[in-house]
Amino acid sequence: MATAFPSISVQSPPNSFTLFKRPKPPFFWAPKIFNRCIIPSFQTQLPLSPPCSSNGTAATTAEDERPKDVEAISIDVLRRFINLNLGNWTGSFHQFDCYGNLLHKISTKLAVGSYGEDELLSLIQTLYIKQPPNEDDYEPEWFEYKIKETNMFTVDKYQQIGFFSKEKAFALRYQTAGMLETVLRQGVLGEDDIGEESPRNLKLPSRRPSLVCENCLYSLEKDMRVRAFHIMDPRGTLDMLLVFLEERGSKVLVHPSLDNSNETDRISPFLGTWKGYSRTKRSGVYGATIAEADTIAVLKMNEDGQLIQDITSTSNGSNVTTNVHWTGSMSNNLVTFNGGFQLTLLPGGMYMGCPSDVAKSVQESKSFHLELCWVESPGKRQRLVRTYDVEGLAVSSTNLSKTCCKCSIIGA
Repeated sequence: MATAFPSISVQSPPNSFTLFKRPKPPFFWAPKIFNRCIIPSFQTQLPLSPPCSSNGTAATTAEDERPKDVEAISIDVLRRFINLNLGNWTGSFHQFDCYGNLLHKISTKLAVGSYGEDELLSLIQTLYIKQPPNEDDYEPEWFEYKIKETNMFTVDKYQQIGFFSKEKAFALRYQTAGMLETVLRQGVLGEDDIGEESPRNLKLPSRRPSLVCENCLYSLEKDMRVRAFHIMDPRGTLDMLLVFLEERGSKVLVHPSLDNSNETDRISPFLGTWKGYSRTKRSGVYGATIAEADTIAVLKMNEDGQLIQDITSTSNGSNVTTNVHWTGSMSNNLVTFNGGFQLTLLPGGMYMGCPSDVAKSVQESKSFHLELCWVESPGKRQRLVRTYDVEGLAVSSTNLSKTCCKCSIIGA
């Protein structure tokens, strides 16, 4: 349900954050403003995903072939993206280190609305963060963050959106991790924060990250979603993983969260033979489809405890088949493949993948990808892959959709 907003909005400067305290957010929150943008970043070759663009060629070709009514098409894409996000979201924010260890969990609320028409259509959001308990507080306190709006200009130029409206999935690129750092500080330290990194396990994102990317997948079973952030440090290695688990609703909901207290084996949900269908789109609000393929992914563990992954993709139309074979090892919740790619296993049937060393890929002038996988229930999973080229652009996104990702489990 959307909130009515005035037709005129005063934009904040890029990467600015306005904070003020509200002990009790209203039952129906009023969305404000927050910025999502990008910076040029490292690029490498795609190792594990279905066929994606390894350079800017396919994306550029798709852009050159835009029909004459591209403006109308882009506005329609933005409208569908905004409609997918509208509403009140109740959830939890989770911070994991690069080894999949949960460091912090913070209750959050997000209110999303829109205003304007056609090329002036904008998405506006407000994030509420629950404060740490205080002995004098009878009821929980929340801090409100106004978030810079998303519109035709930001979503194409800065965020380089990869959007799949039918499959309900999207990827966005950010310029800084400033908002996420603020969430951590306020959620863990509250108003007593004096700028020191305390408690000791509070890890703040690098102030000069090489890459900050959000991948979002919607539940196949309920009105819930996962928004997962890769944060790569300036050296090109994984700094941390951040996850919002949110459920949409107009009533007071129990905050969904990721709990690893009962999990002893995080790899089992991903083992098996997975049959599905992939769609790859170029980045940007125009979102032209540049590749489609039938896929079979097999992940198994041999007698020596070594992980074997084989991915076979057969492109539509040309019937060209591509095979990728990888072997890897697992240490606790970290899987490292010999191709220089790693998976961090998270609770809730999730993993997040990224290059082990982005800087090395940059030196070799290769593209690379970031990945989010969610096995929400046995036999069904979704994957979202974000591909970057050697020129610092998010050139494409690949989604293995909910209608195609069927699984036939095999023994390890």
